[in-house]
Order: sequence, then C-alpha cells, then structure tokens
Amino acid sequence: MQQRVTAHATSPNNHEKELMAARTIAIYGKGGIGKSFTTTNLSATFALMNKRVLQLGCDPKHDSTTSLFGGIPLPTVTEVFAEKNALNQPVAISDIVFRRDIPDFPQPIYGIELGGPQVGRGCGGRGIISGFDVLEKLGIFKWDIDIILMDFLGDVVCGGFATPLARSLSEEVILVTNNDRQSIFTSNNICQANNYFRTIGGESRLLGLIINRDDGSGIAEKYAEAAGITVLMKVPYNAEARDKDDSFDFAIRLPEIREKFQKLAEDILENRVTPCEAAGLDFLRFVRLFGDVSDDAPIPATADELFGRAKNSPLDEPSAGTAAIESDDQKMKRCIEKLGAEEQEVYRLTETEKRSIAEVAELTHREESAVRELLASARKTLARLFFEN
Repeated sequence: MQQRVTAHATSPNNHEKELMAARTIAIYGKGGIGKSFTTTNLSATFALMNKRVLQLGCDPKHDSTTSLFGGIPLPTVTEVFAEKNALNQPVAISDIVFRRDIPDFPQPIYGIELGGPQVGRGCGGRGIISGFDVLEKLGIFKWDIDIILMDFLGDVVCGGFATPLARSLSEEVILVTNNDRQSIFTSNNICQANNYFRTIGGESRLLGLIINRDDGSGIAEKYAEAAGITVLMKVPYNAEARDKDDSFDFAIRLPEIREKFQKLAEDILENRVTPCEAAGLDFLRFVRLFGDVSDDAPIPATADELFGRAKNSPLDEPSAGTAAIESDDQKMKRCIEKLGAEEQEVYRLTETEKRSIAEVAELTHREESAVRELLASARKTLARLFFEN
C-alpha cells in the first residue's frame, strides 16, 4: 500500500471559532493480546469518519504505531528528549509528532511513540511520566485534534503507566482482553486502579471492555457480568485480519471487521455508551470465577526444613533445643491420626515414605486417580485441622 510519512508541526489555528479540546481515550490491556491492533484499527476507523486522530503509543516497546505507519518505526519522545537535552536544545513538535497520509482516507492520522529505556537500563513508568511532561509543555491537549487514543500497557503495576488515570489525562478508558485468565486479571487491575483514582478526585470514566480474538468460550463475558462492565465489542479470531496486521495494513479493510469497529466508533462519538461504575473484583472473588478455591490458610514453612535436617521430613522427631518446631511436628502428627484410615495410609506412603503415586497405587491396589483424590483430601483436611487446633 502506497504511503507517505512526514514530520508535522502544528501551526496556529486562524479560524475564528475556538478549538474544542480533543476527546481522550486510554486503551489498556495485557501485552500481546492485540491491544495495539485494536487501537490502530479504531484510529483508522475514526480517520475514515473524517476525524483528526492522534495515536499515542505508551509502551516502552514503542510498537503501537508500527502498523499505523506501514512498518516505519517512529523516533520516540524518550530518544529525542535525550538527544536534544545533551545538546541543550528544546524538543519541537516536528521532532516527535508524525503524520501518515493514506490515499483513500479523508484525513491523515498522527502518531507519537513515548518509548522508554532499553531493557534493564531504566524505569519504563518514569519514561511515561517524563514523556507526558514533554507533550503537555508542547500543548498536546490544545492541538487541532478530534480524538487522542492512548495505547497503554496494562500488565505493569508501576504508577507511571497509570498516569492518564491518576492525572485525569484521559476522559475515558477502554479495556482490551482475550478469554484467558491473565489478560482478564490485567483488565480487572486497571478497573480497580481507575476506581481508586475516582475516589480521590479522578475523572476518567470506564466505557467498557473489548474482547479480542474471541473464541466463543464466554469467559471474558462472565467476568464482565460479575464486575458490572459493559462488553463494547467482540472481535473473533480472523486469519485474514492477522495477515493484514502482520503486513502493516488495516484489518478494517475486511468488511466483517470494519462493521464492528464502525459501530463502536459511532457509539463513542454519539455518546451512546454509558460509562460503567465498576470497581473491579477482589482477588478471591475473581479467581472463583474460574473454579473452586479452598478457604484453607497456606501451611507455613519452618526454618528447620529450609535450612536442612538430618532426617528430611517435617514429620520426624525434632532435635533437642527446638521446642517451637517440636510443638508443630507433634501437632501435625496428632492431626494425621485424625484422618480416616484410607487417607492416613495414602498420606503416610507419599509424604513420609516418599513413594510415587504409581507405587502407592500398586501397593494399595487402587487406581492412580483414586490415590490422588485421597491425597488431596488428606492435605486439605490436615490444613484445616492444623490451623483449627
């Protein structure tokens, strides 16, 4: 696809009417789930709707705008600032803001990459904060731009990545997730963070959740329902869309993909999306969405077992002078004696005699699955007995 990428310096607006402030939307998601894919295609959709769009990459990998600019990497704010600072020169808009003119688009698309330090050489979050400081000094929120989409890494808890939420630099927030637990967990963290900042005066509103590469399992939808978050769009996995992205083109050139992004963009522009009041789920409530979770407390390790003993078992008789350890060991023995006969047998063979599941199954004439069930039951009962007594 033919392209032209040029540096862009914003000239003063000579129109008599006062410029409206850009609408700012922060898009958060776990790395690698298609967050930049989503942001890029939403940017392209807004541009096709004759909106002036700026995509702001807020990830140290500085790859948000790669597809947007046809594979051309943009100089980052971090790099340019370091170079200019070394020469005691100010950073200009034309140093860090770039324009992509696309032949069949009514509007160009603008792009900035904040960037960050090389791996192991600095704090990515600090780079985000410094980058926003530079952009604010250059008047980013006064530019003649309709929409600013901020593509943010969501699986980092450093405060720098929460800058648009903490400082209300983004009016609205959109979460991007897949149907896997870790990407949903990341979205839940961002939801909690946004809710926290709202309690101390933050104004960023959560619009909802986009499910990318939807496999139809309904896991992300189950979370969204429990958390009270609106599902804005579901984008199914599409090999052609992936190929478009890999070749630095827009997936919205495919009618089935464009239709989804077009509807979302229209809903946003027409204010048809009601912001969510979700606070996010606490950890236990979150993990219980994915299966049963024991209420038992974890069994603490002892210094004795970690530093090593003559007999390598926490159930052995303790050595002299270790009254606290001895008390725990005796307590555990008493708990074991309270187990049922079958659980005792399996537990002693596996934990005391250190036999494998297969060996225990052969010795006790049971199926391996039955041995595993008895062992799991014994461990759960022991944990409860130990902390109750």
